[in-house]
Amino acid sequence: MLVRAAAREFAAGARPVFVVGINNLTKQPLEFRVADIEAYQRAESSEAALKVFTFEDLRTEERNRQVAAAILTGLAAGANAAAAANAGYYNANTTVYTPRGVYQAHTVGYSPAAAAVAQANANMQNEAMISATIERGQANMVALERGVIKDNTLLPGEWYGGQVHIQPPEGSDQKSYRLVVVVGSDRHEISIAQQPTR
Repeated sequence: MLVRAAAREFAAGARPVFVVGINNLTKQPLEFRVADIEAYQRAESSEAALKVFTFEDLRTEERNRQVAAAILTGLAAGANAAAAANAGYYNANTTVYTPRGVYQAHTVGYSPAAAAVAQANANMQNEAMISATIERGQANMVALERGVIKDNTLLPGEWYGGQVHIQPPEGSDQKSYRLVVVVGSDRHEISIAQQPTR
């Protein structure tokens, strides 16, 4: 089994992500279950369990993020369309000086051409914004599907692997934790020390 960090550095408070590679060197199929991965943070003389996120957990988070993004995009598109609908209206105040005195004039009008241009621009911007939101969500789902490790049966000689996302350890100082991965009847323990960047 191979384990490495998915990135050189993890942002403070971000989830550590590790890439786990498993090779079945036996002559029998081996069962791998994400539920059999455990993570623990070491603090002085005790350990606290850290959540290991399954593909389903991450997919649910991404779907929730997509719903929030769709709502915000819809609100932005609505505001953009409302602003464009009012773009054709104009008003102006003018001061006219004559030999008989000073007069104030107020002009109100509507320009259908200006409104049409503003609405066409708003429609293009809204379509681009909505398309970008959809594409970003689809790309995130594809990345999760391709990258995150899932339950699997490894046939003899087969390699399998993917990303393991764990709950961020507490504190801003150096973190020490261990990852336990069970594959078949084998139990692998990996000790991890995470230094803060300076």
